[in-house]
Amino acid sequence: MKSKKYIIKVFMTMAVIAGITSCEDFLDREPMSTISPETYYSTAAQLEANLNDEYPNILPSFGQWSYGIFGEDKGTDNQIEVTANDRYTVDRWKVPHSESDNWTFERIYRVNFFLSEVLPKFGDDMNGTQNTISGDVATIKHYIGEMYFLRAFEYFKKLQLFGDFPIIEQPLADNMEVLSEASKRSPRNEVARFILDDLDKAYSYMSDVDLATTRINKDAALLIKSRVALFEATWLQNFNGTAFVPGGTGWPGADLYSNYQYPSGSIDSEVEYFLNQAMAAAKIVADKYEGSLTVNTGVLQQSADDPANPYFDMFAQEDLSSVSEILLWRQYARGLLTHNINSAAGRGNYRIGLTRGLVQSFLMEDGTPIYAHGTYADGDGYYMGDKTIADVRVNRDPRLSIFLKEPGQKNILFEVDNNEGTEAVMEEPYPAITNGDGERGYATGYALRKGGSFNRKHYANGGGYTAVVCFRAAEALLNYMEASYLLNGTLDAAASGYWKALRQRAGISDNIDKTIAATDMSKEAKNDWGAYTAGAILSDATLYNIRRERRCEFMAEDLRYMDLRRWRSMDQLISTPAHLEGMHLWNTPMESWYSDLVADGSNNANVSSKDKSEYLRPFERTATQAAYDGCTWKMAHYLNPIPIKQFLLTSSDGATVSESSIYQNPYWPTTADLPAEQ
Repeated sequence: MKSKKYIIKVFMTMAVIAGITSCEDFLDREPMSTISPETYYSTAAQLEANLNDEYPNILPSFGQWSYGIFGEDKGTDNQIEVTANDRYTVDRWKVPHSESDNWTFERIYRVNFFLSEVLPKFGDDMNGTQNTISGDVATIKHYIGEMYFLRAFEYFKKLQLFGDFPIIEQPLADNMEVLSEASKRSPRNEVARFILDDLDKAYSYMSDVDLATTRINKDAALLIKSRVALFEATWLQNFNGTAFVPGGTGWPGADLYSNYQYPSGSIDSEVEYFLNQAMAAAKIVADKYEGSLTVNTGVLQQSADDPANPYFDMFAQEDLSSVSEILLWRQYARGLLTHNINSAAGRGNYRIGLTRGLVQSFLMEDGTPIYAHGTYADGDGYYMGDKTIADVRVNRDPRLSIFLKEPGQKNILFEVDNNEGTEAVMEEPYPAITNGDGERGYATGYALRKGGSFNRKHYANGGGYTAVVCFRAAEALLNYMEASYLLNGTLDAAASGYWKALRQRAGISDNIDKTIAATDMSKEAKNDWGAYTAGAILSDATLYNIRRERRCEFMAEDLRYMDLRRWRSMDQLISTPAHLEGMHLWNTPMESWYSDLVADGSNNANVSSKDKSEYLRPFERTATQAAYDGCTWKMAHYLNPIPIKQFLLTSSDGATVSESSIYQNPYWPTTADLPAEQ
């Protein structure tokens, strides 16, 4: 069927696209001569082919999520490698001279070119009354809607990275004056409004009929609208008055936009506007899917004869078309389009491990925090302590217990004799924390099986072909909960209902009040950067638990770093570096699992010293490691620096940074290879 083959065709175009990409020209313009619009945009099939080219370049995929469904979750307080990300150091993240992955316009240009060619041919209204493109009108409209969605999603990436950003809606002429003017950055809230407008257009153009969920659809547009609106509302709220919002003290856009006025009148009104937008969009999706969330049985399948756990399988099967919670997914195919995700999940996630803080943040099945049941190390018999990984999983939130790997568990249950599965590890070993192999080592001792299959056929070297979840309806429930609580200061009936639905699906108590009453923010702050905003511990336990629910539900699904930034949750690291930890190694039975531990701080050390902590600290094995004294932060790191090349390209003489039409992000210098100033 066409819908089954669609995503395969999308990925097969990647090599072709790579061959015609230009990243060197200003605004990354691709020569117009490479496309013949008169012939290329004349049929619905040609529109689809152009869309298919953009899907793998703009939407999330396993290819972008290096070594697992981790994305920007790795390098946060959720998941870490054995080397700290440069952003948690004072001097290792530096202003680049040129950069190909961030401040680029290639994808935006391509989308704009598509729309500039297709819209006039379709007609001035959405009904296509002047349409000259052959094919079904509803299908053509849907393709136009998809392209608006892709532009919005690409712009959202830029908003997260840079804040203020140029808004460009047309493919531009190759004229330096025109291009320089177009490169001027718009205030971030106006970029967010532009994204919401594109998503509204996408929703209006796209068909009401149910399509294969390998295609962008109306529900996906609403979900991302709620995500973008919530992101901008919380950013404006939490950075109010700083250089990171228009009109704030030290905002670098002040020279270009003197006495800036928000479209809604004030920054507080702007926050309210975005919160209302987030609530309205999220509620439509949440109401539609609240009763059809994928069931979590709470049981990890350990025999081919045992019933499968649908929640586990949602991240480990080839075809997600029957999973109602999935709004958009991407398909892979054996021998054609493959990945290594299963191989990673079958071992130590390619040395990317869960942190102790994340593991401790998960509640007990009765909805109480683990510190309500004795010490973290020993527990009280209901919570069993953390001296073995097996103990950590007992009576815990099933979202943790089914995905946290335990030595002795079976990793392969089906087609166990399939010799194609060369990378399969049949039974989970003791975590290989002393193994320096980037593919087979374990970073924290806490390894994740989310995204891993139980079928050996998916474990060929580089030959995995399970599907990737792009967007889940569960996010709409969480987006509404947070937006409505921030706007109204209380949980309305809808938010309470959504929260109970998520808890019931997870398999833990839905008594939210019990959880809130048992929450000790001073203890939560030791486990969770999300317990902070602007350097202060949250005083609102309800808001914190909404953040906790999001952390646990979307573990390893590429949302954590986005959330930490919009919550402004790293300020406290500036004065108090964080020591990220893994499993309880020293003075526990797990210490006896290893005969080759070296913990002397030398270059030969393979684990951290017990003098530092009884818990494994991957960044603190040797004194030369970047975060040996803890992970720190600079305010500038909330946004990326703009590469110096862009200032030179947009300066009047091509050589003087100060003559550029763009400005640098707060506290980043305009000289290459220098770290942030504060």
